[in-house]
Amino acid sequence: MKDIGVEQMSSWLFRQLKIHLEQEWKYQPREKGLSLIECTVENENALCPRLRNAKVEDLWSLTYFFGFATETFVLAVNILDRFLALMKVKPKHLSCIGVCCFQLAARVVEEECNIPSLHDVIRISQCKCTVSDLKRMEKIISEKLHFDFKATTALTFLHLYHTIVLCHTSERKELLNLDKLEAQLKACNCRLVFSKAKPSILALCLLSLEVQALKSIELFEMVLYVQKHSKISDSDLLYWRELVSKCLVDYSSPACCKPDHKKLVWIVSRRTAQNLQNSYYSVPELPTIPEAGCIDESESEDSCEDMSCGEESLSSSPPSDLESTFFFDLKPKSTQCARRSF
Repeated sequence: MKDIGVEQMSSWLFRQLKIHLEQEWKYQPREKGLSLIECTVENENALCPRLRNAKVEDLWSLTYFFGFATETFVLAVNILDRFLALMKVKPKHLSCIGVCCFQLAARVVEEECNIPSLHDVIRISQCKCTVSDLKRMEKIISEKLHFDFKATTALTFLHLYHTIVLCHTSERKELLNLDKLEAQLKACNCRLVFSKAKPSILALCLLSLEVQALKSIELFEMVLYVQKHSKISDSDLLYWRELVSKCLVDYSSPACCKPDHKKLVWIVSRRTAQNLQNSYYSVPELPTIPEAGCIDESESEDSCEDMSCGEESLSSSPPSDLESTFFFDLKPKSTQCARRSF
């Protein structure tokens, strides 16, 4: 009976894989548009790769701040890149566009009760636009993308591949850490070049690199099986694997630009703190109430006035401490982090 259950699950997984392989091209950003951004020199009138990558890091920050799923972040990046590849965007509009993409992705993935208001997102993201601006931009993005937001992404394939491999192996399931793979995918999303890769190929690159590090023959054979079923050529896989490997090695280097875990530099006033929902910030630990006597009023007052969000800086992409460790088990080829343009 157990074998029948595994066979049925396997059959269902490969049917899902076939469906997503047929659909992935629909949700890939236009390569021509991405290439134009790649070759753009930085100036105030044109969008360059650095600005795009910085905005994706802001999306990562917002996702972490609100406690949203990795799927929300990956989908927000997909919506952002599809729109940027279609439209000629000025840098001054990028902040508004990024927040809109975040909101659109959150509505697809998250529970409605957890989606923040536009007012709160503007406040937290420090986006220099109004609610009316966001609504107008959201309408433009929605129309340009034909209201089609539930995309097939690299995360879709990463989850499918991971489940397929575990379904057909006797290896300990904890060996192939999905959280680690997701963290590495998010790092790749912060590089414009990986938006040009097919989602299925990018996901398989991450999986194959991890299996290679584990040195498991059984897992390696399953990766080859998945590659064949996905009709991914060796040349495509090797090309993108090299870029992914370089990205992760760069990201693992202490000299490389990555999340720095700084606290928010802005202070939340008492009035603002009352307007924010409790889930949007961490309240500092209150002083212990003495059994005899009362709290010193001046101490309590200071505690409220200096309340900060206790979250990561929105100027960088802040994965959790656990996520950061996922990049340090890679062996950098040199001690210096060379900035690579892919």
